[in-house]
Amino acid sequence: MYAIIESGGKQYRVEKGDVIDVELLEADNDGKVKFGNVLFLHDGKAVKVGQPNINKCAVHGELVKEVKGPKVIAFKYKLRKTERRKVGHRQRYSRVKIMEIAYGT
Repeated sequence: MYAIIESGGKQYRVEKGDVIDVELLEADNDGKVKFGNVLFLHDGKAVKVGQPNINKCAVHGELVKEVKGPKVIAFKYKLRKTERRKVGHRQRYSRVKIMEIAYGT
């Protein structure tokens, strides 16, 4: 069984036991995360497609930790002038382990 969820404007294909990096999330005190925007669900036999979301379907996960992505460097300069600017950025992500795909709850 797998599902396609939406989080932070991006779509992820998830199965039970997967570990994914999503945009930084707010979690409960116990570290539980619920994704309510389920766009697609395949249970091995039947396919459910949302318009845009599937009603009564959710994906439950557990927050593992917060991680940083790779460093991205933006370098700007002007030709034949002494104008240079170098800026670095590291995006922060939430690492989530998918615990369950619940349909009908």
